[in-house]
Amino acid sequence: MHAPLKALDSSPLSRGDGRNAPIGALRAFVTLLVVGHHTVLTYNPYAPPPKAFGAQPILWTVFPVVDPQKFAPFGLLTLVNDLFFMSLMFFISGVFVADGLRAKGAGSFLKARALRLGVPFVIGAALLAPLAYFPAWLQSGGAPDLPAFAQAWVDLPFWPSGPAWFLWVLLAFGAIIAGVHALFPGFVEELGVLAKGADRKPARFFWGLVVVSALAYLPLVMTTPFGHWTTIGPFSVQTARIGHYFTYFLAGIAVGAAGVGQGLTDPAGQLARRWWLWCLAPVPPIVVTLGVLGVAFSPNPPPRAVLDVVGGLAFVLACAALSFAALAVALRFVRRTGAVGGSLQANAYGLYLTHYVLVSWLAWLVLPQGWGGLIKGIVVFAGAVALGWLITMALRRMPLLGRIL
Repeated sequence: MHAPLKALDSSPLSRGDGRNAPIGALRAFVTLLVVGHHTVLTYNPYAPPPKAFGAQPILWTVFPVVDPQKFAPFGLLTLVNDLFFMSLMFFISGVFVADGLRAKGAGSFLKARALRLGVPFVIGAALLAPLAYFPAWLQSGGAPDLPAFAQAWVDLPFWPSGPAWFLWVLLAFGAIIAGVHALFPGFVEELGVLAKGADRKPARFFWGLVVVSALAYLPLVMTTPFGHWTTIGPFSVQTARIGHYFTYFLAGIAVGAAGVGQGLTDPAGQLARRWWLWCLAPVPPIVVTLGVLGVAFSPNPPPRAVLDVVGGLAFVLACAALSFAALAVALRFVRRTGAVGGSLQANAYGLYLTHYVLVSWLAWLVLPQGWGGLIKGIVVFAGAVALGWLITMALRRMPLLGRIL
């Protein structure tokens, strides 16, 4: 997601500034999904009521602000979104890795990733996350006192990093690939072979992705607690999904190695031509996922192994189908990027980094209003996007931050 978008002279859909229009639009779309996801959690019907800041389990890391005014459809929206949006982010992040390794080599590539991902992770975890979670402290009954909040923060059993978790995981994935590339220079090109012909037979690549992600996901989901996160200091990741995310990252590298604008990302390929079929494909696994959740919380649920296998297979199918549907729509309908779209794409990374602070504080500020969950969600989302966009535009004018953002 955060690798530079390389110029593709052979692609008629490339902008003059080097962005591939469909992939750039997909990247911006997923960023907006992230902002929307974190916005509507405040008004999710399943959001737990606030409690003491340090009381276990600590749920304000997911729900920094909880508004008593709800909007029921937001529950379904967050569920469906959670099935695929982070996986798709890892996929997009991998698409331009092959170009980066070819142009820079493993060492320079890794240095550039450390600057672009490592520095924002440190800033995000050390500064932006505490700022974003300060409203949670206030809603839990804490005084508007920074020293008291700081003491409560360091007393926590871990260091919440918020959305910055994505950055360190992506950096770790990049380091692994850079190391493998240094030892086996043909590795990335071999991955690209897997994506050859995907313009004609996207279903073959789809099922390959489903099988590999299932093999990576099912053993972990069957042996770890539901929804468990592994956390060491500020470093956290969803335990059962780490292999699944790496699979999507590798799939993105394979697609990029085969050529962006070619293979699976060919706007004239079968994925784009049959976009409407791919948009229908996610419906069955989503329905199965909802059914598994309903049964899991019923008075007499089946054995956990059954739930894990059925639910896990439904998850990997839904994730792949939703990701392919989003890619198909972008390839089919995005041909050129206008001024507004180009600006959003250029500032998407900064919007990702800043949005959590903005969403949390805007949600806190509108708590007293009686507008209802839907209107509040729209206002907070629009405000966070607009402010994050403007802030990033300003920050990118600074020489060093301009290189990072």
